[in-house]
Amino acid sequence: MTRVNDLFTNILRWFDSEAGLDHLDTQCRKLNIVRILPFLALHVACLLALYTGTSAFALGFAAAFFVVRMFSITAFYHRYFAHKSFKTSRTAQFIFGILGASSAQRGPLWWAAHHRHHHQHSDHPEDLHSPHHGGFWWSHMGWFTCDAGFVMDERRVRDWLKFPELRFINRFDSLVPAVFAVLIYLFGEALAKWAPGLETNGLQLLVWGFFISTVALFHATVSINSLSHVWGKRRFDTNDDSRNNFWLALLTLGEGWHNNHHRWPQSARQGFRWYEIDITWYGLWLLSKLGIIWDLAPIPPHIVRETLATDQNRSRKPKQ
Repeated sequence: MTRVNDLFTNILRWFDSEAGLDHLDTQCRKLNIVRILPFLALHVACLLALYTGTSAFALGFAAAFFVVRMFSITAFYHRYFAHKSFKTSRTAQFIFGILGASSAQRGPLWWAAHHRHHHQHSDHPEDLHSPHHGGFWWSHMGWFTCDAGFVMDERRVRDWLKFPELRFINRFDSLVPAVFAVLIYLFGEALAKWAPGLETNGLQLLVWGFFISTVALFHATVSINSLSHVWGKRRFDTNDDSRNNFWLALLTLGEGWHNNHHRWPQSARQGFRWYEIDITWYGLWLLSKLGIIWDLAPIPPHIVRETLATDQNRSRKPKQ
């Protein structure tokens, strides 16, 4: 009977992430296959591209939706909800919270809580998604499939619990991506009828614009867990193994400057030098000029000096 109850509770959690929290083992790191079936189905659904084919419009839409949602994750889920690197209005935080939730990477409060935990315990045994305690696949996606990964420590996000709309998005985190999937399908059907020259339709746009774009977005995002702590260069001697990686910075709109970030997490800018491309920062700067956000946390002078001194010392070292 207990197994049957667990089965139905895990199915209910597909729709309500707070279902059965009193029976959730917050320390369990075993695969919960029932709970992640929608996540697996999302990957399998990408194979429908073999049936739908593609079009220039579908590819362009998928790429654009990838960038918009990656920015919502990096700028708002990460730099705003997790680190409070700038301020914005309640309306803007809700809109970007919705866009971030459409990425199917859970709700903004869950995301912020886990990231704050990561910074406190980075690359130590308590760090749930460290590649040094579980290996590449565990840090890339394994942690996302266990009960310890599903739970959210509310103590870490007390500052956000006062917003009922954020709590709603966070609790029913599958609702937003489901709505977006339906809207994208309907948009594709409308284009098939009114703009047949684009050579797309509802199913094709759903597959490329949502399924494939979302799966690519997920793996790009978690590559910071699995790769940015093992692959790249260390400018700062931090208490973890975070590294800066140019290619990951391009893929994730600036998150690849991970060693910089771990040296000073409060900064809204993660590319500390002018040549370190940080597209998220450029977007935040533009939003600040438009008055949508304000009070962007700068790189403090002592970190700027430390950055320059470290780079100069490195350039003076004789090559081996």
